[in-house]
Amino acid sequence: MAEIVNLNRFRKAAAKQEATRQADANRVKFGRDKATKARDTEAERRRQAVLDGAALERDPKGKI
Repeated sequence: MAEIVNLNRFRKAAAKQEATRQADANRVKFGRDKATKARDTEAERRRQAVLDGAALERDPKGKI
């Protein structure tokens, strides 16, 4: 005899598997780990320091 299968349980399991697959794809596509975020923050800080050092003095009205 064939094994009786609960279709609702089967559908839920298939949906959960699809959701897990989609979540894994999104982690790869959008996720950044902590080290990458820290590296980007440090690079932005260094870039801003270089720009601040090269800035010309401005008068109170904002003109050069």
